[in-house]
Amino acid sequence: MEKKYRYLGYFMLVLIPLIFAGFYKTYIEQIPNFGERITSFIHIHAAIATIWISMLIAQPFLILNKKFALHRAIGKLSYIVFPLLILSFIPQILRNINEGHIKSSFFPIADSLLLISFYSLAIYNRKTSFKHMRFMIASALVFLGPTVGRIGPIWLGWSELLTQNVMYGIIYSILISLIVYDKTNRKKYSPYLVAIAFFALHQAVFHLIFL
Repeated sequence: MEKKYRYLGYFMLVLIPLIFAGFYKTYIEQIPNFGERITSFIHIHAAIATIWISMLIAQPFLILNKKFALHRAIGKLSYIVFPLLILSFIPQILRNINEGHIKSSFFPIADSLLLISFYSLAIYNRKTSFKHMRFMIASALVFLGPTVGRIGPIWLGWSELLTQNVMYGIIYSILISLIVYDKTNRKKYSPYLVAIAFFALHQAVFHLIFL
């Protein structure tokens, strides 16, 4: 890992309280007496997503502590876990469509496409460490969508439109800050430019559908 990113894992830990806050009312609070809207497919998705996020957080700590063999082993495990993560979105997409909430399918579909894009680019560039790491960071930012997307309306009373735009603003701010950080330290930051382009497309499609 690049020396300037040696504490990346600690920043990734921020995902934990965000996810807890985002899913507390709609999932965590209901344990173990879930409502009828919480199906077995949702439990499966929650379990796989938890495993995936745990892997994302663990990887930079393993590199920091020079546990390279375990880091590679988890990387190979991702070839199984990641496809399962993407497949776990499908039942919710089909449910939205069957219930007539076609617009709501945008979120799992668009987020899945972002995850597939960033993960594929990270794996394709797995031997080019600066690209691999930055595309994996971009993939972690995708999870701000479903977390901030719930925190806004549930905890802050924001509209869906305001929540989504705040979420995009947070993501762009993080990516631009990382670009400035890399430029200051004379590091290559091209993956972050690619990530901004993908999130901008995500935002454009969102506005076309919901405005």
